[in-house]
Amino acid sequence: MSAYVIALYIRLSIEDVKYESMSIENQKLALHEYADAMPEVGHAEILEFVDNGYTGTNFERPEVQRMIELVRQNRIDCIIVKDFSRFGRNSIETGYFLEKVFPLFHTRFISVSDDYDSANFRGDTGGMNVAFKYLINEYYSRDMSMKTRSAKYAKMERGEYQSKICPYGYRKGANGRMEPDGEAAETVKLIFSLAADGQSATEIARELHRRGIPTPGEYKAAHGNHTHDISRTKGVWAISTILRILDNEVYTGDYIIRRREVKEIGGNRSVMRDRSQWIILPDHHEPLVDKDMFKRANEALNRYSIGKKKEHKSPLKGYVFCGCCRHALTRHNQNNPEYICRRSACLDDAPCRNLKIPVPELENLVLRSIRERIEQNGEDGSPDGLTESGTGETRTDSLEQERLALYEAYLNGDISLDIFKEQKERIAGKILTAQKSRALLAEQSTKENAANELKRLREEIASADCLTVEMCEKLIDRVFVYPDKRIEVEFR
Repeated sequence: MSAYVIALYIRLSIEDVKYESMSIENQKLALHEYADAMPEVGHAEILEFVDNGYTGTNFERPEVQRMIELVRQNRIDCIIVKDFSRFGRNSIETGYFLEKVFPLFHTRFISVSDDYDSANFRGDTGGMNVAFKYLINEYYSRDMSMKTRSAKYAKMERGEYQSKICPYGYRKGANGRMEPDGEAAETVKLIFSLAADGQSATEIARELHRRGIPTPGEYKAAHGNHTHDISRTKGVWAISTILRILDNEVYTGDYIIRRREVKEIGGNRSVMRDRSQWIILPDHHEPLVDKDMFKRANEALNRYSIGKKKEHKSPLKGYVFCGCCRHALTRHNQNNPEYICRRSACLDDAPCRNLKIPVPELENLVLRSIRERIEQNGEDGSPDGLTESGTGETRTDSLEQERLALYEAYLNGDISLDIFKEQKERIAGKILTAQKSRALLAEQSTKENAANELKRLREEIASADCLTVEMCEKLIDRVFVYPDKRIEVEFR
């Protein structure tokens, strides 16, 4: 007999740390206690999936994703959680899994605190009672997020700096406010001084590299903060980093908050607010440059703004990288657009020094590579179909009726208990087979749709005059460009 696989899912967010009952240890104890009392535990394999420090407002969590993938492989028979909110606080996504995915793969779902077991709800998923619990969990999360944010802004307006991460050049002082951070503060002063003397951001980057001054990421790593990937930095300052430093008024001693706002609660995407909505606290901390120096440094950069115009999305945006240093290439020059490697601007001996390629030329090269790849691979056949009949909803309903009739026969005394048990087990096996067949049919349908989509895309590429956004999104992972205009395309 194959093992009955029980998955225990445990989630703890940062906010839940305040409550002892929500701890990972207590959740594990409650779930194991429940699982040990189940009849199936005698021949069961118990797996644990723990997401520590993740919000429940979305499903971008490593362990829940791993668990769902095992469900799709028909390798999990039952999932147990402490309550619905541990699995998810997003009503739409949580409902999708409980009402569509888990029933499709014959996966039982149990929420201990909510007294919910999907095995007790044949044909539905608990009705309005369960649906309201989804909504309550989601709105609780939104309400807590809004209250936490309001409390944080109130403290900020009183001058209490809340962020654990200070801008480069500052560190957190004993009183909770920012104070100059030694060598980093001197580097910031140097950047403003060079800019005020008329040097461009590229020239400043070259000077910093010549002096051997570590980049902000390298400086933090040297002081124990390894949150940044510095494997490809090698002492080369990014021009964008220098421009961000020169544009940050925090170095004049003013504390600015609410510059950006999150687009949606629980999300990570943010947009810049209008300056009139910013909260500016003057003379909040020790300045690294005076306001006159800040003004002269920014005026010397000779910045200008480009009027709002219609945006033309480039098909290769986000896909083009330097073949030498592996950094992203920058689209440059609006009139005669070309991709260039900005990182090599401060390295005289870099192999990608002055690397550039016109955008139309690169798009044509990529389109040619796509066509060659399709010719090499040839036409893909459609996946073999399942020809077994009676594996859909009708077959499952028929077996349920047969099981009901069997139960009635036993109640009426027409069959013995031994025959009832034997026939019941036989029908249960057929139902399980039918449900797995339905899952395979659904997977087959997905593959067939993908094959049809690929066939349509092949036809479109064969007759296309130019590269399109859809081609890049579906077929390309990265495009590497080399100084001799040779390219390498990594396909998905």
